[in-house]
Amino acid sequence: MTPEFVQQLLTRAVVRDFLRFAAVGAVATAVHYAVLIGLTEIFGVHPVIGTACGALTGGVVSYTLNRIYTFAVRPAYMRGLVKFIVVISIGAALNAGIVGFFMWLGLWYLFAQFIATGLVLIWNFAVSRVVVFRE
Repeated sequence: MTPEFVQQLLTRAVVRDFLRFAAVGAVATAVHYAVLIGLTEIFGVHPVIGTACGALTGGVVSYTLNRIYTFAVRPAYMRGLVKFIVVISIGAALNAGIVGFFMWLGLWYLFAQFIATGLVLIWNFAVSRVVVFRE
């Protein structure tokens, strides 16, 4: 990475957006985990399916709150939502794959989900900023 690229990543606006994105993400993650745990523990759904459902549900919460709070650019709601659904769907697939992989290695599903949450956060922020909420 060039020094200019790193400097651009660390601008005040990008750092502010990331911190806001992370705060919104905490809310969306709580929704995600609630759906995951509810489907898995109460309804007996496999954790990989539960986490995909949770990621998509949390994604809708995330889009709505990020549109209002995080990013200065507000695309037309439906156009932005369609883009965001594509981004979140890819993120949900990555998330489910990561959870499935770590469960295959023998990790408890919630620990696997914790790892996946951190990894997918990076994907979701970068692509949301560049594709969905770009200036």
